[in-house]
Amino acid sequence: MSYQKADHILPPSLLKEVQKYIDGGILYIPRRESQKKSWGDNTSIRRELQDRNDRIYRDFLSGFSTRLLAEKYFLSMKTIQRILREKKQSA
Repeated sequence: MSYQKADHILPPSLLKEVQKYIDGGILYIPRRESQKKSWGDNTSIRRELQDRNDRIYRDFLSGFSTRLLAEKYFLSMKTIQRILREKKQSA
């Protein structure tokens, strides 16, 4: 998201119309639905979290307790339990 000056991009008639509603303020204009991206589309974080969750599940199957998993991965026990529940359901 970048800041742009309205008087540089909008036609004068449209700018005057917008100024009736907000004069001198900052206005956020959301993307069109067709242009929206899902969370994580621009980075590899989805894949990294999936890999981490796979490791957590493998560690659990090899005998790690939820408490040890929470300590090892720096997550709460509730988060570990949620990850394990989701992995069990998808298996």
